[in-house]
Amino acid sequence: MEIASYKNNWSYPTNVRVGAGRLRELAQCCQQLGMQAPLLITDPGLAALPVVEQALQVCRDGGLQVGLFSAVKGNPTGSNVSDGVAALEAGKHDGVIAFGGGSAIDAAKAVALVARQSCSLWEARNPATVDASLMLPVVAVPTTAGTGSEVGNASVITDEDNHTKRIIFHPRMLPAIVILDPELTVGLPPKLTAATGMDALAHNLEAFLAPTFHPMAEGIALEGMRLVKEYLPRAVRNGQDMDARLQMLVASSMGATAFQRGLGAIHALSHSVGALYDSHHGLLNAIVMPYVMQANRPVIEAEMARAARYLGLPHSDFNGMLDWVLDLRAELELPHTLAEIGVDDTQAVLIGEMSAKDITARTNARPLDAADYQQLFLNALTGKL
Repeated sequence: MEIASYKNNWSYPTNVRVGAGRLRELAQCCQQLGMQAPLLITDPGLAALPVVEQALQVCRDGGLQVGLFSAVKGNPTGSNVSDGVAALEAGKHDGVIAFGGGSAIDAAKAVALVARQSCSLWEARNPATVDASLMLPVVAVPTTAGTGSEVGNASVITDEDNHTKRIIFHPRMLPAIVILDPELTVGLPPKLTAATGMDALAHNLEAFLAPTFHPMAEGIALEGMRLVKEYLPRAVRNGQDMDARLQMLVASSMGATAFQRGLGAIHALSHSVGALYDSHHGLLNAIVMPYVMQANRPVIEAEMARAARYLGLPHSDFNGMLDWVLDLRAELELPHTLAEIGVDDTQAVLIGEMSAKDITARTNARPLDAADYQQLFLNALTGKL
């Protein structure tokens, strides 16, 4: 049968309701978690679209006193989170609906984490400072297929004062219920579909290559890459392809489930450039991906050959994987260099230093220092493969 007609409930990695039209269950999900007055957190672009009003109406029809907060940037900031907490308190809300792409969901999870705490957002980077019993419940509803933040127990928030991205982690940040409804993604423009889809690929690829022992995550990452290969071009070509949209939502969730194994230099570099240039995270991942693959080549030859065989590529080796990534990026009409999106070399040294310190650098396939990251950045800037 067509996958779009498939409906089921998954309990791994959390309670996931999968299938077209399942947004209609949003009020029920909130009530199941004890919410009577949820705050729906999204971004300004989505807030102006009918899909958000549809979600709000589902909640109203279910008897909920729902509110809306949408002051979230594309790279969410500490101020966005503070403003969200203020809106939650002003409306006397008792839970959060994280609705949108990774930015909105990350901000929403952070709001739910700190709203009732005595510690600040940045203090909450140490899970020991957080009283888990005071955390608010979260229902996550992704409208893009990229970050997989709906099944993650962390948020990436920009510290404006220090111009850096910080990861806020707590084991209980994982949303209690997730709704994967492909109908919510059909309006995503082709360019954003492509960029967010490449983010999903980056998560699965780096999780597969991370030098840590986690066979379950490794297997999930491998299949996640296959889903991206099969369905991302379809979703970009035809945004109404419901099967492709659902499979990409699944690939996105799989990537975020798998990267508990670790990420790597793709994300370390993207976090740094994104913090300084406020660029789209998925697009940055798409651009820097082949350059990082080349930098890691000495230690990932065997893994790349295994992935190439699984994906059924014409050449079952490192070059086969590299060619596939380059061809996919070209097919999706994504840029080849950072210079094409307005990035320059004025902060190359700082980017190298920031990337080496990024938490995701710890699980890169091979150790890279600040000088390595600086060169990697310059390669991605100029197109030197």
